[in-house]
Order: sequence, then structure tokens, then C-alpha cells
Amino acid sequence: MILSMTGYGRGEAQGNAYTAITETRSVNNRFLEVSVRAPKVVSLREQELKDLARKYLSRGKVNITITLETADEGAVPIKVNPPQAKAYYQLLNDLKKTLKLRETVKIEHLLQFSEIFDADSDDSLPDEEWDAVIRSVDEALQQLQTMRQNEGAELENDMKQRLENIAGAVDRIEVKSKERIPEERERLRERVHQLLHTDEVDEQRLELELVLLSDKLDVTEECVRLRSHLKYFKDAIDSTDPSGRKLNFLMQEMHREINTIGSKASDTEISQLVVGMKEEIERIREQIQNIE
Repeated sequence: MILSMTGYGRGEAQGNAYTAITETRSVNNRFLEVSVRAPKVVSLREQELKDLARKYLSRGKVNITITLETADEGAVPIKVNPPQAKAYYQLLNDLKKTLKLRETVKIEHLLQFSEIFDADSDDSLPDEEWDAVIRSVDEALQQLQTMRQNEGAELENDMKQRLENIAGAVDRIEVKSKERIPEERERLRERVHQLLHTDEVDEQRLELELVLLSDKLDVTEECVRLRSHLKYFKDAIDSTDPSGRKLNFLMQEMHREINTIGSKASDTEISQLVVGMKEEIERIREQIQNIE
């Protein structure tokens, strides 16, 4: 099964005091890299969220964003620190006396000091709230995985069609290369006659040259290896294991065989078929970069 490394997912779960909302996004990456953006009370248990992501994913750069929404719209995430507020009030009154000011210390004066407020959060979430976070993250990861599977299916169909195109080109090249050997034999014989201006030809030497020429023109071994790579490539696509790295290796081996066939080709039709196969390989290479 082919999995894409790009996708998006969203999850939401209700706790007692908060609604946990999670968004997950992933893009291609050589290894699995998970980053979490969340309130402090959630970030304290960030490793648990990363471990959960690893149950679904093996490659890709994954961003997990978590927000906590309270059901009480009038609530604010801060509270007054009474000792600090009293200390600043006394400080301002002392300053007023020192400078002999008549102005009364007002609330707006105290609001200039952020130290009179504390963040209204504990160091940890209650279990029921943490359970809501986990459920929202799990839902988001499931949606992310579903999108990756759907996109992977599209990539799989595209690559299989390109593999069929390459296989068809290999068949035509093999037939054409075999047809060229007797043609080249006659062409070489005629050229020898022209060079010698005589019908006396060293048949033994001519046969040796033809054997060498046939070896240079014969691409049977390359075609056999290329077909083998195509088979293993399809098997890797159908495998349930992550196959991105294996596919990348096989694609490089296929490219190597195609280059060898191209170097042996002195026929226009074969050269055109080789160019077409290289184009298909390049498109497959681009697709592989996004496969888990």
C-alpha cells in the first residue's frame, strides 16, 4: 500500500472544562519529524503525543497544533496576584508622598504592572481533560492518515501506468534490436566490399566483427534486468510496509539499465523509446519523493 507523506487532519473532543481541538499537517521529509504546538499544560506531556503520532506515521514532517477552548465565554486565562497588587499599590502611595502629589492612586495606575496578574493555569491537566486532548489528537491523526492513503492511491495508479508504459517500450526495443542485427550484418558486408573494391572478403574476420557488433547491439540482458526491476517495483508498491526508500533504489537501478540501452542504441526508433522511458522514470522519481 502506497502512502503519501502530505495530508491534513482535524480532531475535536469535549472534556469537562475544555474542548480540545487538534489540527495535523504533514509534508515530505526523509525521516519522521514531529513538532507540537500547544498550551503549556499540554506541552508538558508532549512526548506522549509524539509517541501517538509514531503509531500512525513512519516518515514525514508532521505539525500538531492543539488549542483548548473553555465553555465559559466570560472566563479569562489570568487571575489577580493579591500580594503583588498590594505591594505595587503601597509603592505608588509611597512615591506619591515622596513627591508630595495630590493625585489619588487609581486602578489604571496599577494596570501598568503586569506582575499583578498570574496565568490562570496549573502545571498539569486533570485526567479527564488530558483524555479529551488525546482523543482529539487521535482523531486528527486518523483523518491525516486517511488523506495520505487516498493521495497514495492516486500516486500508485499513476506510477503503475507509467510502469506499463516502460514495459511496453522494453518489448518494442527488444524486438527492434533483434531485427537490427541481420540488417547491420548486411550493412557491414556491403561496406567491406566498398572499401576493398573486390568480392574477396575474409569471412572469418568478417564473422568476428559481426559477433562483436552483435554483442554491442544486443540489449537482451539489459531488458531482462529492467523487467526484473519493474516486477520488484510493482511488488514494493503492493507491499503493506513503507516502501519509499525501496522504490527510490529500484528507480535508480531502472534508470541505470535504460541509460545502458540508450548508449547501445544507434537506431532512431530505439533512441526515441529510450527518451520516452527516461521521461517516465523522471515523473516516477518526482512521485517517489512524496511516498512514505
